[in-house]
Amino acid sequence: MVAEALIFIVLPALLLAAAVWDLASFTIPNFLQIGLLAAFALLMLVHPLSASEFGMHLLAGFVGLVVGFTLFSFGYIGGGDAKLFACMALWFGMNDLLSYTLVASVFGGALTLGLLAMRNWPLPAPLASQSWLLRLHDDREGIPYGAALAAGAFFILSQAEIFRAVLAG
Repeated sequence: MVAEALIFIVLPALLLAAAVWDLASFTIPNFLQIGLLAAFALLMLVHPLSASEFGMHLLAGFVGLVVGFTLFSFGYIGGGDAKLFACMALWFGMNDLLSYTLVASVFGGALTLGLLAMRNWPLPAPLASQSWLLRLHDDREGIPYGAALAAGAFFILSQAEIFRAVLAG
């Protein structure tokens, strides 16, 4: 019951919060990543994996951290995005990391193209009073990639090994 709540309620809630927070402020607070790490740790307590499977999840988290902070160091993504990617890599493990990365990249490309297109048109007057929309519309701002990372996670979660393992009991 706890494992299912973590997969069906806690993980989606934290991902949704990260996406909305990033869209609204171009930041992802550390407490959300800490929540993702704590939820994964709790999942491992109530639904432990074999040592080799657990090791593959830790390796994926480490790979996600290295890749995320490499992208951050080149200025392609923000620090919150890098940490969110590492957290999701930990959740998905090595078996689903490539799928997650590809899907999140497609969502990121669509988000980027959509924002670039939107930024070429003036905001309608009723929307121009919303500070978060003005920030999204500002061509000097970056891309809130956390939204794409969350969308990618939602897209593949039901096919992920961790999801199937929890459902199998």
